[in-house]
Amino acid sequence: MNDLVRQHTALGESDLEWLHLLVSEWQLLSDLSFADLVLWVPTRDGTRYVSVAQMRPNTGPTSYQDDMVGHLVPRGRRPLLDAALDEGRIVREGDPEWREEVPVRVESIPVRREGRVLGVIARNTNLLTVRTPSRLELTYLQSASDLAQMIAAGSFPFPGQQVDMDASPRVGDGLIRLDADGVVQYASPNALSAYHRLGLASDLVGHHLGRTTAELAPSRGPVDEALVKLASGYAPRETEVEGSDGVIQLRAIPLKPKGDRIGSLVLLRDVTELRRRERELITKDATIREIHHRVKNNLQTVAALLRLQARRMDSPQGREALDEAVRRVGSIAIVHETLSQNLDERVEFDEIADRVLAMVTEIAPGTVVCRRTGKFGILDAEVATPLSMVLTEILQNALEHAFAPGEQGRVDVMAVRSGRGPAKAKRRAGVREGARLLVTVQDDGRGLPEGFDPKRAGNLGLQIVRTLVEGELGGSFDMVAAPVSGTRVILEIPVESEK
Repeated sequence: MNDLVRQHTALGESDLEWLHLLVSEWQLLSDLSFADLVLWVPTRDGTRYVSVAQMRPNTGPTSYQDDMVGHLVPRGRRPLLDAALDEGRIVREGDPEWREEVPVRVESIPVRREGRVLGVIARNTNLLTVRTPSRLELTYLQSASDLAQMIAAGSFPFPGQQVDMDASPRVGDGLIRLDADGVVQYASPNALSAYHRLGLASDLVGHHLGRTTAELAPSRGPVDEALVKLASGYAPRETEVEGSDGVIQLRAIPLKPKGDRIGSLVLLRDVTELRRRERELITKDATIREIHHRVKNNLQTVAALLRLQARRMDSPQGREALDEAVRRVGSIAIVHETLSQNLDERVEFDEIADRVLAMVTEIAPGTVVCRRTGKFGILDAEVATPLSMVLTEILQNALEHAFAPGEQGRVDVMAVRSGRGPAKAKRRAGVREGARLLVTVQDDGRGLPEGFDPKRAGNLGLQIVRTLVEGELGGSFDMVAAPVSGTRVILEIPVESEK
């Protein structure tokens, strides 16, 4: 709609925002009218109309099989549009049009803002299934007529009341029509069922909706007065009412077709099951976070026990092996600690990588500098946990074997996410082909021994790296000589897109 309005019309940005506000609300008019709506705006030179938006009803058959958005028609071809635009009134004159052997009643509703007519809504009703209307349908049509008059007068939609139509109640969810005093004139079957779910034992018609709603809600005190006014339809508002056995969502729409409020529409939806599922998900999320927290605590306890055992060992090799185990356990604990603070099973791995760098660097304090560049980004837990162990092993290997005791040096960790990678790498289930994470760990130490084969040789740490990268992460792993001095380790693994 933005492109069409800016390309073909002379409307300003504030007028465009008003049209957006109208389009966010007009599903309500379409459903109440059982009709298609097409918004026509005159072009900049005034010789044509351009259709900038279209809406089909959820309550009846459509009269347009094709998409009308973007169509241009010359002025004069549709007299009802001309009359509504020029005279600023709703135009209903004329016989039904026939479209593909379907009779269609056409009406035109001017869209007014601050005294100016911005465009015209063509309301098109498929008459093929017309029958004697029920009380519900008569209420719908009367409410649609009131809303149409408000649009023509510039009093609907309500400024500053942007509505999320995906979350707000719709006409078919439940509708109540109130008079000017807030007394129920009509309640649809769905609306009555929702109030029965709240605990109402009688009919709604003839009852004051605000006071009835406040009586069904468990709260007492000043909140009741606000709820009474809202449910009585005095102002355009939304709220939720929770009773002993149910929850309903209310949306009040004051009706002022001629300037004064004659009554209100109240749309409502029974959201009892939806809120129950949301509470279950919240409970589930809290449980998962608590599990991660407890796993982290247990891992830290294991690390503390290993550290205590290492202090009691006389063998330097045994003490070194236990220290390595402490760091491995610690890298996993860091991931679980991060997951315990998140609402989902995805983590920002840059923070984890920095903590792993700090933890591993402790084995060579003040002699070797470790630095990270680039971004790992957000990773799933199933990737983050093994990747943290892999990073721990590679850094530990570099610090232990690339430098002599007390020797100064540098280790750089570089991370790059890209859209393509080698086709030969194994791909994990559910990961889109092409999303790759390239991690390079490079030191300026003594380099690889002559004849060293990273695919076969190596200590336990490198065996763990190969197993995790190739087996669990479905990626590739290689160790090569750095261009000047030292060793370069290259990891490439498939990852989920961050978007």
